[in-house]
Amino acid sequence: MIRAQVEPRPGARLIAVGGVRGSHLVTNEEVAGPINSSDEWIAARTGIATRARAGAGVTVLDMAEQAARRALERAEMDPAQLDAVILASITYFQQTPAAAPALAARLGAGGGAAAAFDVNAACAGYCYGIGLADALVRAGGATNVLVVGADKLSEFIDPTDRTISFILGDGAGAAIVGPADRPLIGPTVWGSDGAKAGSVGQNRTFPEAVADGVWPTLRQAGPTVYKWAVFAMTQAALQAIAAAGLAPKDIDVFIPHQANLRIIEQQFKRIGFGPETVVATDIIATGNTSAASVPLATERLRREHPELSGKTALQIGFGAGLAYAAQVVILP
Repeated sequence: MIRAQVEPRPGARLIAVGGVRGSHLVTNEEVAGPINSSDEWIAARTGIATRARAGAGVTVLDMAEQAARRALERAEMDPAQLDAVILASITYFQQTPAAAPALAARLGAGGGAAAAFDVNAACAGYCYGIGLADALVRAGGATNVLVVGADKLSEFIDPTDRTISFILGDGAGAAIVGPADRPLIGPTVWGSDGAKAGSVGQNRTFPEAVADGVWPTLRQAGPTVYKWAVFAMTQAALQAIAAAGLAPKDIDVFIPHQANLRIIEQQFKRIGFGPETVVATDIIATGNTSAASVPLATERLRREHPELSGKTALQIGFGAGLAYAAQVVILP
């Protein structure tokens, strides 16, 4: 028989969040020309006023490190106290080694010995990471886990694409998950619909890009993704709320993936939150930052509304794959 060396814990919690956005806010007027559009058309269909984009010399790892350091500072935690680092991204260009070990080394996580691995679940990546971190902490496999969602989508943009490119931004958001004396992160409801995988993603593989000399960019089948995000993700959100033993009216804050303000509005109506529920709308200023989307929206809410500390929030990420994950959390 194998003897257990660690004991399970009663719960886990979000200790702190931090975030960084691309420094250049690109206006609708700047992206409207190549797609033969206008500020009014973009705002009406997406709700976006600006999208944050990083400079050419800024990498995914740079943004991930900045976000992580901000989260550690707010947690008043030394990087040596981290046992594991989970980095969610679809725009780290090196297949191996993964980005997470490099991030752990930059931070000095675990004194240089922290477990570290990447997650690729597109816009659901951060919520996948929170689900994994919650399980690690509760099982006793780690005490403090850093979860980072970081993407530089501006490097996958065709300026003439009318399906998704004018929505995309750059950024990184980080959270630290640690032990609690009761569950402060609810069960993760997650899944995928691979039959619709072609609805959003790269327009060519990297071998195809090497062969034809054309860099891959992102595309989506807008109507298909919209319907899936509104209808299927509403059901996933309700399942996550029920799994936490709550009802929609018990949720104080709704933090959905910042894909499109119109999707967020429809989800809010269909889920049936109470009239006082606060909705995260970081999409308006930052755009869609994929795996960074949910933690950046959380970071903005905590920064602009400190009174939300300790409130009950539903967070849900969804995107390419099609993959999704949702959980109820208590805000740090």
